[in-house]
Amino acid sequence: MSNNKFIFPMEYVLHNVYPNPFNPVTNIIYGLSEYTNVQIVILDFSGKQVESLVNEFKAVGYHSVDWNADDYPSGVYFVKM
Repeated sequence: MSNNKFIFPMEYVLHNVYPNPFNPVTNIIYGLSEYTNVQIVILDFSGKQVESLVNEFKAVGYHSVDWNADDYPSGVYFVKM
């Protein structure tokens, strides 16, 4: 077992959204291996951007953001980081 208190990602990672399917809020977890500008957007099935959740510099480590889709019709959506 490691004595490290903190575990940092070795690469950029976008985890599966949870819960999926969701009604109406889902949590998106992502990891960053370096301080960088992050953009997380939601796309509809046709590829059109319907929401921008994150567009800012973030520190190394794991982060999360919630997406509330109350204002959107049911269907398939994609998360792009």
